[in-house]
Amino acid sequence: MTDSSSHQTSRHNRWLGDLRLALMLLTRLPLPAGKPAGPEDGAVARAAWIFPVVGLLVGAAGGGIFMLASHLGLGMASAALLAMGTQVLLTGALHEDGLADTADGFGGGRTRERKLEIMRDSRIGTYGVVALVLILSLRFTALQDIASNLLSISDELDEVTGQNSAVIIALVAAGVLSRAAMAAVWYLLPPARNDGLAAGSGTVPFGAAVAAAIIAALIAFAALPGFAFIVACAAAAALALAVAALAQWQIRGHTGDVLGTAQQIAEVGVLLAIGAATVAA
Repeated sequence: MTDSSSHQTSRHNRWLGDLRLALMLLTRLPLPAGKPAGPEDGAVARAAWIFPVVGLLVGAAGGGIFMLASHLGLGMASAALLAMGTQVLLTGALHEDGLADTADGFGGGRTRERKLEIMRDSRIGTYGVVALVLILSLRFTALQDIASNLLSISDELDEVTGQNSAVIIALVAAGVLSRAAMAAVWYLLPPARNDGLAAGSGTVPFGAAVAAAIIAALIAFAALPGFAFIVACAAAAALALAVAALAQWQIRGHTGDVLGTAQQIAEVGVLLAIGAATVAA
């Protein structure tokens, strides 16, 4: 085997390893046993560049269930709820849990130390419940709006096909852009604790954060019409920066819960932006 072939094989194996790490971190998919990730070598953080690919898979799965439910004769509301439920099952509600913990900590703690203590508590409080109700309700209504407004991909599509295509496209775009937002927040902020998963997983390199943004933008560009693409990317970027600024103010850094919060808020923001773009179009 030549040096060039050996290098390509090594790079291919590294990409597959990064994808496996990202799937292990961001989903609950059963994966074949392999070499355990060592947080001490920064492998988990370096894999952040491929987070949008995980978002693509989760978004496509939710869109596929929406399409199947529609073809079985279910209404938009039922299909949207089934799509949301599929995504929650695939991720193990990991990001929703992070949002709830962050809302409880930021809303219920007076000091930085107390906020971090509350965020580590597995119990959910009032702020967490309200945050979950709001985020799930907004995701649901955004999907309904997108399906109703029919994202314009072709004038030749019938209504059902148009609705299915619109939701699949929106869920894929929201999935990739929101996972890029996670990588961005992880890169921008230091760990808020000296222990825990966030502190032990390393620091996202600049190149990995940029690669995540580029991959997400390319997938979203391929999926969305021009105006919808612009507003979706702008929403994801603005909300990622907003979450990073809020976390820096509240706890002076990031935790795994903060990253989950960034994903949830960016995802809903992108869906709402796409819904608004369909009305404007």
